[in-house]
Amino acid sequence: MKIYTKEIFIPNEDLKLSGLDSIRNYYNKKISPKLSLHKPIRFVVVKTDGKGYHCEIDFVVQEKSDKKIKSKGSIFDFYKRQYENIDQFNAVLIIPTGVGAEIGGHCGDGNAVARLIASACDTLITHPNVVNASDINEMTENTLYTEGSLITRLLMGQIGLQKVRMNKILMLMDKHQNKFFNDEVINAVSSARVTLGLDCDVLEMSNAIECKSKYAKSGRATGEIKHLERLLNLIKKYVSNYDAIGLSSFIQVPSHYHEQYFCKNENMVNPWGGIEAMLTHSIAEIFNIPCAHSPMMTSQEVMNLNLGIVDPRKAPESASVTYLHCILKGLHKAPRITTYNKGLNVESISCLIVPDKSLGLPTLACLEQGIPVIAVRKNKNNMNNDLRKLPFKQGKLFVVDNYLEAVGVMNALKSGISIESVKCPIKYTNYFRK
Repeated sequence: MKIYTKEIFIPNEDLKLSGLDSIRNYYNKKISPKLSLHKPIRFVVVKTDGKGYHCEIDFVVQEKSDKKIKSKGSIFDFYKRQYENIDQFNAVLIIPTGVGAEIGGHCGDGNAVARLIASACDTLITHPNVVNASDINEMTENTLYTEGSLITRLLMGQIGLQKVRMNKILMLMDKHQNKFFNDEVINAVSSARVTLGLDCDVLEMSNAIECKSKYAKSGRATGEIKHLERLLNLIKKYVSNYDAIGLSSFIQVPSHYHEQYFCKNENMVNPWGGIEAMLTHSIAEIFNIPCAHSPMMTSQEVMNLNLGIVDPRKAPESASVTYLHCILKGLHKAPRITTYNKGLNVESISCLIVPDKSLGLPTLACLEQGIPVIAVRKNKNNMNNDLRKLPFKQGKLFVVDNYLEAVGVMNALKSGISIESVKCPIKYTNYFRK
């Protein structure tokens, strides 16, 4: 069993910019029948042009001899909300992993943005990529640390999220040839136990999976994961005793990537993030459980690289050995997955904030659900989509310059104030006759 990325092209005549329904129909009729042993776990539109939509789908692929994964449906299943619950103002903040976002695309450098957004809402739902900063995670008390595929399922109307007081966590770690690194993982867990009050056990694995980082043609960080069934069987053995899963495992990257990413190429997309998303998406999808991943340091030589003073957005990684405390803090109170009619569901979501030009199922779901989308222009990334060409209803898509302006839009939405009423010059009132 493995995970890999497949490029898919959806021609314009099949999509016609009509949103989620067309994509679902195209996938179900023309792609799914040909890939019966493929389970989609992530869908990204990397580029739109005159010919159509250039997409990438991450698949879990089963061999015929593998035990069949019990399906909980498809990531493309959609259930339209019946109303909007306005008792609270709850926001979703997404900065997609592996797309080279200037803010939030490196090492938890979305923390300050997340804190700002959280100050303007009752509950903020965001994913590990935004706040994972190695030994730092500064998310606020009103933030729900939620694996990315679970946010997609929430917005598609498939699940609800239940707030918790705490989770019992199982930390799975690869066995390192240098015992020092395994000791440091245990020390990191111990540190979280005495500072956060964490309940966490550590299980050493015999390097169950093979993870190799790659880049897709679009420039998005992706990769390939082999022998996934070994990890799934291990989790299946223990999962009933735990509420959340943490992972500290190896990701293979070319040795020169470390210096290139930290010192020589400030625009290089983080090569580890794509694999991490593929891995956690598959676990969350199959076991319906919160999970997060931190890459394990590969060697003493890599740890001892003299990187000097690095880009502040990458500094948390250069200053850490295990990269682990961020996920331990996040998983400590990560919400549990419930059925749609329990906990916080799509009917209670007030808006979605995303980098402009990034397009995936969360944005498409919000388009169909009537949830306002705030696209941040200056959080540049490698995706190339014009969200304004999608059939958003009037007042449901706001393209803003930065996150400060995004908070202004959020406050206007929360207060029931038309954006047009606070812009100058104010247009004349629309007046028409039959």
